[in-house]
Amino acid sequence: MKLKPLGDRLVVEPIEREQTTPSGLVLPETAKEKPQEGEVIAVGPGRRDEDGDRIAMDVAVGDKVLYAKYGGTEIKIDGKKLLILKETDVLAIVEG
Repeated sequence: MKLKPLGDRLVVEPIEREQTTPSGLVLPETAKEKPQEGEVIAVGPGRRDEDGDRIAMDVAVGDKVLYAKYGGTEIKIDGKKLLILKETDVLAIVEG
């Protein structure tokens, strides 16, 4: 299934962090923090200004981004957890 986000929304696949502590303890699902980093897999065309002109998005497909901890809407497609975020929920693009 392909997703095409609308307006200034984007689809992000969260990057899961280590599931064990440095001392080797395995963390249960309930103790894990929500991921705040992910890879952009789809980008909308951008929002419109008051004159109806498109404002281009600052993120592109393939970018690794940091996003607000509780931002966006979680969905599950083909067994993958995905997030639909507004561009304003993206805090930074991770370079390097």
